[in-house]
Amino acid sequence: MTEPCTDPGRDCALCPRLVALRTANRVAQPGWHNAPVPSWGPRDAPLLVLGMAPGQKGANRTGRPFTGDHAGKLLYATLLKFGVARGEYLEDPQDSMQMLGCRITNAVRCVPPANLPEPLETRTCNQFLRAELVAMPKLKAVLALGVLAHAAALRACGLPLSHKRFAHGAMHMLPDGLLLANSYHVSRYNTSTRRLTTEMFEAVVADLLKRLAA
Repeated sequence: MTEPCTDPGRDCALCPRLVALRTANRVAQPGWHNAPVPSWGPRDAPLLVLGMAPGQKGANRTGRPFTGDHAGKLLYATLLKFGVARGEYLEDPQDSMQMLGCRITNAVRCVPPANLPEPLETRTCNQFLRAELVAMPKLKAVLALGVLAHAAALRACGLPLSHKRFAHGAMHMLPDGLLLANSYHVSRYNTSTRRLTTEMFEAVVADLLKRLAA
């Protein structure tokens, strides 16, 4: 039996707008990753953290989710604090960070213009998220960072977007037994405006991990 393809190829051609940006980035910054960003962390983890898309100077540059931009600071500090990661986050794939009970991916694997994917791009890339969920044998929960990630998780599970509404701190039990947790995205905008504080994000992660341990 052939395993589902969980990662697009380096030269995935499914989304013309994203391909055009990738091509331009490879010319302007030939030393950057400039390709779909693969998931990171053990496939047998019970928790999948789901972001929106790679940042232009973050994961698109480094090739590791949430690595190299502001969003990774709160995310990785929190994962380290709660023991689902270990090491030291230095915004570099060569640092000592290791994922333990957690895997990280994005709803859209390529960096989009202005860091905002279009709906068609999100739908097109959903096949890889769907395959990711299938390929994680011990998966119990998805932590969706933001509305786009929440909708992508529902779509990947074959559910209508109206099935569960996004709300920060919400814990949705899906029909197949998967727990879908919601948090505002750990973006620079959300943290600088204090729409999302460290305490708020830590509370969501603490609640989620408590439920996973029950």
